[in-house]
Amino acid sequence: MKLMTKRILGMVAAVFLIVGAIAAYKVQSIRALQSRMAGMKPPAAIVSTTLAKRTSWERRLHAVGTLAAVQGVTVSNELAGIVAKIAFESGQRVGEGELLVQLDTSTDEAQLRGLDAQAQLAAITLERARQLRAANTNSQADLDSAEAQQRAAVAAADNIRAVIGKKTIRSPFAGVLGIRLVDLGQFLPAGGSIAALQALDPIYAEFTLPQQAVGQLKAGQAVHVAIDAFPGTTFSGTINALNSKVDEATRNITVQATLRNPDGRLIPGMFASVDVVLPSRDDMITLPQTAIVYNPYGSAVYVVESVRDEAGTVSQVVRQHFVTLGETRGDQVAVVKGVNAGEEIVTAGQIKLRNGSPVQVNNASVPPDNAAPTPPNT
Repeated sequence: MKLMTKRILGMVAAVFLIVGAIAAYKVQSIRALQSRMAGMKPPAAIVSTTLAKRTSWERRLHAVGTLAAVQGVTVSNELAGIVAKIAFESGQRVGEGELLVQLDTSTDEAQLRGLDAQAQLAAITLERARQLRAANTNSQADLDSAEAQQRAAVAAADNIRAVIGKKTIRSPFAGVLGIRLVDLGQFLPAGGSIAALQALDPIYAEFTLPQQAVGQLKAGQAVHVAIDAFPGTTFSGTINALNSKVDEATRNITVQATLRNPDGRLIPGMFASVDVVLPSRDDMITLPQTAIVYNPYGSAVYVVESVRDEAGTVSQVVRQHFVTLGETRGDQVAVVKGVNAGEEIVTAGQIKLRNGSPVQVNNASVPPDNAAPTPPNT
């Protein structure tokens, strides 16, 4: 029995020795691996950079407004009638005085022929009365009556001509027509809508500014207008008029600017974002918008710094700087606080970076950096 116990204890001791040896080997291996990893440096991230620069920006007053036609009406008819002819298509450009719609005038033209005949007879009667009066064979009253009858006949014929003219609806000015609202053969009551007509070149941008800005506004000032339908495109114009009074409810003044619109892309009723250019300028530090890292706890940039290790080797790392941002213009954003002019700022590749990450700068391809970009084909 004692022999059996000794054997069991010997086997247990042997197992403990083997497990201990394996554990010691694993611990030694892990320590060696950690030692090797501690000596390794993470690979440098490839980034693009730019130098923070001080830029002179013109001061602006920002407002929102609406585009409005210089001339715009809904073409309608003054007299009722049946539509006999439609001479336009929806969306067509028309010149001033072009025929749009002809109402039926067959009855009026028949009346006109009868009235013209009466006017001709009255003219003959008047001429005969004048001859008789010259021969003193009729009274002055007969001549006066003949003259009155002749004028009345001419007036009656002219009245029917005016009716026929009013049933001929023409474009009051040059512009672009909207959707056609009438059909051939339709009875059109007086004042019926035919189509919207808008003069689109030039076009107005109307907006409001607080009364404090009145002293900075005058006719001829430049404005820059952005339309969300054409992202990245800026339309330039000038202020042509300020309202003659400030709105008593809002204490704002309405301003009207004129924009060129030769291709007709701008349409009345569009929402417009307007910047009025002021004569003074501000100096500020600007960066491409791609340089900004937006976080829930604040906006930041990565600044590239050169460091020297114990062996004297110089490498580049990044430090995160939180920044206060100002106005955005085109591809650029103003930095109010957090960056100094001349510092090298990362503009692409930030997703791979942490504070102190090593980097390698490659500026073969850099993001756009223009305060007033001009997109192609605009």
